[in-house]
Amino acid sequence: MNLTRLFDLIPYQIATYDKEVAFARKEEGSWKTYSSKDLKRTVDNLSLALLSIGIQAGDKIALISENRPEWNFVDFATQQIGAISVPMYPTISSGDFEYIFDHAEVKLIFVGDQEIYSKAVKAAGDRKIYSFDRLADVDHWSTLEQSGESGDLAKLEESKNRIAAEDLFTIIYTSGTTGKPKGVMLSHNNVLSNVLAVSQRIAPPAGTSKVLSFLPLCHIYERTASFFYIYLGYSSYYAESLEKIGENLKEVQPHVFNTVPRLLEKVYDKIVAKGYELTGIKKTLFFWALNLGLRYDPAADMGGWYDFQLKLANKLIFSKWREALGGNVMQINSGASALQPRLARVFWAAGIRVCEGYGLTETSPVVSASLVTKEGIRIGYVGKLIQNVEVKIAEDGEILVKGPNVMQGYYKEPEMTAAVLQNGWFHTGDIGELDGDYLKITDRKKEMFKTSGGKYIAPQVIENKFKESPLIEQLMVVGDGKNYPAALIVPSFEGLKEYCKRKDIPYLSDSEMVANSKILEKFQQEIDGLNKYFGKWEQIKRFKLLDKPWGIDSGELTPTMKLKRKVIHQKFEKEIESIYQA
Repeated sequence: MNLTRLFDLIPYQIATYDKEVAFARKEEGSWKTYSSKDLKRTVDNLSLALLSIGIQAGDKIALISENRPEWNFVDFATQQIGAISVPMYPTISSGDFEYIFDHAEVKLIFVGDQEIYSKAVKAAGDRKIYSFDRLADVDHWSTLEQSGESGDLAKLEESKNRIAAEDLFTIIYTSGTTGKPKGVMLSHNNVLSNVLAVSQRIAPPAGTSKVLSFLPLCHIYERTASFFYIYLGYSSYYAESLEKIGENLKEVQPHVFNTVPRLLEKVYDKIVAKGYELTGIKKTLFFWALNLGLRYDPAADMGGWYDFQLKLANKLIFSKWREALGGNVMQINSGASALQPRLARVFWAAGIRVCEGYGLTETSPVVSASLVTKEGIRIGYVGKLIQNVEVKIAEDGEILVKGPNVMQGYYKEPEMTAAVLQNGWFHTGDIGELDGDYLKITDRKKEMFKTSGGKYIAPQVIENKFKESPLIEQLMVVGDGKNYPAALIVPSFEGLKEYCKRKDIPYLSDSEMVANSKILEKFQQEIDGLNKYFGKWEQIKRFKLLDKPWGIDSGELTPTMKLKRKVIHQKFEKEIESIYQA
């Protein structure tokens, strides 16, 4: 079967796998499932219904919802009639909704639940809204879908036949870390080329494997993944919420899932915290296995004695880690930001293959991805370039990308497009190195800064290393134009409580503990121990502990959990100044 448009994946899945469970979501305590044929029938009905209410090729449809099969139904239905989807984060403000609705000239809106509807309706103007949950005074999506049941499928086929591989299929507004969001224009071919290339780097067998999906579908990372899950015949189960991922992993027992490093860090911290709760020989064995894992290099010959110990550690300790992930996980894909090398080491040692990749919304997204073999993995690298994608490193170290996955441009922003797309090469804004086809990211070009002494500081590398401390949850390096780098630090309050318990330090409130002299002394020791990995000009000279974590809702993090540096600088201006005045 010739795959040229993304919606071609539906008949491909039926012809190749004909899945009993293509998608599933928990409803009222049990999993509601949809087969490959359910998917096709529902999508076709929705396409016909959209045509019947006057939606035409080129019209924009906003999609604002948590992950659920209805999201996919609307996504595919929109594609089949040549309309353009505009997916949006449910967590953004009503003001951002209004900006995107107007900028994209949205004609129709689909929302998930009451909370999203309440925000969207304020910004919608006279635009029609359908909901996925049953809400008072809002038309339910199923009424629209049912109205398409009597539609003319021949008319739909005519519509599909008019759509070419290079046609625009979506505009994704990137959250960004500063300014108004930009609308990234992606064609069917942009994303489909990525789907086919990335599918070659996925280990679980086609046709029989299951996936748990919890990263937002409105982000290109999970969106592209949702397409290659269909291509590979995987059954996609949508997690109930971030809080219930642990429960859902045990229920679904997936073979693969996508995540961001922040969530893996939290998993690791919880595992270590439980290790500290153990006593006697159990505690000794736990930390023996952990330290063994932290030395692991999957691509190296670690020697017979090490291999013997690791086999024992896997039987005694690491098997429990795998059980906590459902017991069947063959691959975890990590992206959106840098993964701490120690996490890659310890998870691979535990038989949990964490594969790092690199990409951007503008590249659909994947540029490089790890090989799922001991020989192919390289700790500290973001994998190997995928098929048909070229990378070169500019003189200033910037990563430039060329390939079928590179966007058409930014919607209504020709100057901005021209600034990043030059002679077919997309300028990523990331700094990196190439070793053959293996790519390493060293920092974000715009995030690098200079001290008053003229020395360049690459904050991401430093931040990633310092977060290896069990006491550090979040950290941002500051010091642009100052005479030395410093740091704002959010402690891991769970780790801090455990430390206080071990040292018989009474734990009061979080705000009191970050001002406690014994705690400040301990953090200074942590800083001193980690500073040795950096040159003198890069070392953190002073720091400020904060008593509240940074979050998406409070505005310091993007939806993919990257630091919004400008926002943090503005919010904590006084704290930063106090560091340098001290």
